[in-house]
Amino acid sequence: MNVRYPFGVDGRGHTAAADDDAHVVEMIEQLLLTSPNERVNRGPTFGSGVLQLVFAPNRTELAAALRASVEAALQQWLGDLIEVTDLRVESEDATVRLRVGYTLRRTGETREVTVAR
Repeated sequence: MNVRYPFGVDGRGHTAAADDDAHVVEMIEQLLLTSPNERVNRGPTFGSGVLQLVFAPNRTELAAALRASVEAALQQWLGDLIEVTDLRVESEDATVRLRVGYTLRRTGETREVTVAR
């Protein structure tokens, strides 16, 4: 069973579950929105550091650094489930938008998820 993220309960009062495809999207979001050293049971390198850059100046250099750290985190923590085919970091005003294109290793299907903060 894939536990839904964020955690919740279903209509029967049981732990809410997610199907395999939704679970992969949820794991990507969880990884991108977790700061390193925040999750005790995952180790000090789990996370991408995106939220640590919320108050950093929104510049091209920031986007390049963020792209490198996100790509490394996705490969390390989700590389057995997905192959990242496209990673775009877009910065506009006060918003950073991450677009992750990936292929599910299990099925070979291509997908994309966008996370904006």
